[in-house]
Amino acid sequence: MNTAESVPKTPSCCSMSPLNLEEFRRQGYMAIDFIADYYQNIEKHPVLSQVEPGYLKNVFPKSAPSSPEPIETILHDVQKHIVPGITHWQSPSYFGYFPSSASTAGFLGEMLCTGFNVVGFDWMSSPAATELENIVMEWLGEMLTLPKCFLFAGNGGGVIQGTTCEAILCTLVAARDRMLSQIGKDSIGKLVVYGSNQTHSALQKAAHVAGIHKTNCREIETTRSTSFALSPESLRLAICLDIESGLVPMFLCATIGTTATTAVDPLRPLCDVANSYGLWVHVDAAYAGNACICPEFQHFLEGVEGAHSFSLNAHKWFFTTLDCCCLWLKDPKALTKSLSTNPEYLMSNHATNSEQVVNYKDWQIALSRRFRSMKLWLVLRSYGVANLRSFLRSHVKMAQLFEDLVASDKRFEVVVPRNFAMVCFRALPLPTSKEVSENGMAVYGHKISYDQECSNQLNKELLKSINASGHVYLTHAVVAGLYIIRFAVGATLTEDRHVFTAWKVVQEHLDAITGM
Repeated sequence: MNTAESVPKTPSCCSMSPLNLEEFRRQGYMAIDFIADYYQNIEKHPVLSQVEPGYLKNVFPKSAPSSPEPIETILHDVQKHIVPGITHWQSPSYFGYFPSSASTAGFLGEMLCTGFNVVGFDWMSSPAATELENIVMEWLGEMLTLPKCFLFAGNGGGVIQGTTCEAILCTLVAARDRMLSQIGKDSIGKLVVYGSNQTHSALQKAAHVAGIHKTNCREIETTRSTSFALSPESLRLAICLDIESGLVPMFLCATIGTTATTAVDPLRPLCDVANSYGLWVHVDAAYAGNACICPEFQHFLEGVEGAHSFSLNAHKWFFTTLDCCCLWLKDPKALTKSLSTNPEYLMSNHATNSEQVVNYKDWQIALSRRFRSMKLWLVLRSYGVANLRSFLRSHVKMAQLFEDLVASDKRFEVVVPRNFAMVCFRALPLPTSKEVSENGMAVYGHKISYDQECSNQLNKELLKSINASGHVYLTHAVVAGLYIIRFAVGATLTEDRHVFTAWKVVQEHLDAITGM
């Protein structure tokens, strides 16, 4: 806004109400229009933010305003200064990390959650918040065909955490206390946790917070020959070595869809090994678990009945806004035994005292909690199971399209088989061998040796060039010493044309680097 006449007069601080309903209605419509316009024009923005560190310090004042400012001025500053500093996760050309898929239902559910602004730490503090969470976790568990022992109907149960980091920490604490109750609290220094070298770093952080010494965190090696899945034999060997050293195996984190390559750990044999030594098994399916509402992906969950807990992030690939991590447990009492606090000021209601209700404060680290089930409920009701499956399958199909494009160009290779909607690929440098074709040109192909350091440098340079263009955004991983580029489909607005464009960008930037 450039003229004083175009900006409504702002009430003085003495006459202003923090919750004026007419202003809320007016400004709310403006905010929704602003967000809708943002999405309508999202492809005009570079996917990766192009700003430099500290850019906002140069445009915003050093102190907060002493007088109120109109929403028009604030939204103008959002457009001018904040939007350029956003990496646009919802862009249809965003293919980095894992998706954080959005939806109309997710947005509206978040609005209701925020609008009600309840603090649902126990049943009495907001019965609807607790009971709706019970219901949606049961619904989603059934959609995944989780064994009944993970559902409230089978004496298990589900809770919505903020993120996987919280879910792993909570379950690890429960496993720690369960084991210490058997061997004594003074033996905490003997406890060992296990994962692979592909397990999310959340396990290391959770172990540190829970008091497990970093030297007792095992990162078992995986290999390309097994698509970087954790080997049950390697797990058994690691456990046996620790037992021989006088240590106490305690916790295994298996993964369905690792961050680097979406590798899938074989649940049944891993659970068999872990259970034979008394370990708690947690299954981290943060990304790929969402796909398991589709029958064709449910075989990846075979053996989950041998685990103790299972989690996925609905805010990754289930059209539900951050934060919404769904955690199911076979034995919720093992969790609440570790995390329960019962101060007198929370004991003054019949429902809690009767133990007939769930008090979710005892299922998480924090006391306070948001009405997260509202947005998941809206997503499930607004789209239905059939449409949600269709949305996910469309992303898988687009990833398959990109995989086929990579395979059609001999200058590239797909590094590991695609399991879901992410393709791991890399550019191949010119052969280091002296083999040449009949016309004297260097030959690309898997039978020719490549210098790994040269290959890694080429792909680092390629990825940096691609992302700097602003046209698309991809991220990388390093597995078995190989620097690979990850192409993860999952943004809600992505269509086939964006996949074709992304592939064209990749090819053009390789052409520019190699001069071919």
